[in-house]
Amino acid sequence: MEIFQKRIIKKENSTLSKYWVDGVWKGYILEDKDRGLKSTMTLAELLKIKVHSQTAIPTGRFEVKLRVSPAFKRKLPWLQNVPAFEYIYAHKGNWIRDTRGCLIVGLSYGQEDGEYCVRESKKAFDPLFAEIVAALDRKEKIWWEIVEAYEDEKNPAEMLV
Repeated sequence: MEIFQKRIIKKENSTLSKYWVDGVWKGYILEDKDRGLKSTMTLAELLKIKVHSQTAIPTGRFEVKLRVSPAFKRKLPWLQNVPAFEYIYAHKGNWIRDTRGCLIVGLSYGQEDGEYCVRESKKAFDPLFAEIVAALDRKEKIWWEIVEAYEDEKNPAEMLV
């Protein structure tokens, strides 16, 4: 199973992406501020730039497994081997304050207090979680790839439709 996340627009402290599962568009992802981290950077470079719980994870391709989150007290999709980060999950939420450095999925998006937010997170998360569980039950590997595509942004309204 392949989850593809394309970062498309950002504000001062929030990053908004679109995402697809096995080539089918599913919705939006909210992350913390994109500080330009790349998986190809050294650990020292990443740690010099990263601000704890206020930085989007590096671009790259990460295997996904399930793990019980102590904070959420339930199993969540867990991105493996994210350089300079630990316990990066996909979970429900709406606002940048909900991210905790993680990925929040939603069916729609908006803005609040000058930053992006996602809406209908439960409606986006529950089917995504079910797809991940089903893939793992079939013994499939799951990969989550994150790329930047800001340079493609000509008209933000067109990008988000």
